[in-house]
Amino acid sequence: FHLWRFSVHSSLCRPNLVALRCEFTNRMAAPDNVKQLADQLLSTSIDSKEVSFKGKALKLDKEKDADIIVEAIMRCPKLEMLCLEGNTLGPEAAKAIGKALEARPTLKRALWKDMFTGRLRTEVPDAVRYLSAGVLLSKAKLTELDLSDNAFGPVGAEALVILLSSPCCFQLEVLQLNNNGLGTGGAALLAKALTACIKESTAAGKPLALKTFICGRNRLENPGAIALGAVFGKLTSLEEVALPQNGIYHEGIAALAKGLIANKNLRVLNLNDNTFTAEGS
Repeated sequence: FHLWRFSVHSSLCRPNLVALRCEFTNRMAAPDNVKQLADQLLSTSIDSKEVSFKGKALKLDKEKDADIIVEAIMRCPKLEMLCLEGNTLGPEAAKAIGKALEARPTLKRALWKDMFTGRLRTEVPDAVRYLSAGVLLSKAKLTELDLSDNAFGPVGAEALVILLSSPCCFQLEVLQLNNNGLGTGGAALLAKALTACIKESTAAGKPLALKTFICGRNRLENPGAIALGAVFGKLTSLEEVALPQNGIYHEGIAALAKGLIANKNLRVLNLNDNTFTAEGS
């Protein structure tokens, strides 16, 4: 059994409303208390828009293990944010969560960093696919996607391609893929997906207006930087770009600079710990 904790906080976007955040505390509770808390959740969470299991260190292997998250999603019909950071999901648990997300077209913010600690490299891509499938089938319109600190590598990037190039990401404003081990192959797949998203969203009458792009510690090197530079050149909306610790040399730096010229609102550029040399500077 598990214990739910509720916290009420004022909404920054809508100051006249109060939003309810449902959070999970991994403690043992008596059956009667669980039922009482579940009844309370059912009666009070109808207006909740956020479900957070951040930092609960849950180890979810089987579909049944994910019941607590599935239940929280099902009891939050207006779900806009789902935070799973700091837990570890196997493919079967991810499948159950993805299935629950199919009925949540309101989802906007998928905060899914650090979700696969201790998982086999072969498990992670399937888990990513199941979560992505849930979003795709719901036809949600994401504004933020954070998959940082998940070491899924190029294979995991391949699992993301369909989601990133779909209408679900046409309204994406924040994309964080920090420390994913993408390598040059993963960077090429990422660039391909974003290019498709730009093309298709433009054809739909509302071009992708990505504002924040974080992709540090991914061994992008020159080929990855050149691929992403081409993507940046197709955007005009970027305000923050962070690509530190990627082994990029002057050829890649030049490609990034060329692509970023079109983004007149760029305010933050982090290229720390790459090798510019005099030529790149």
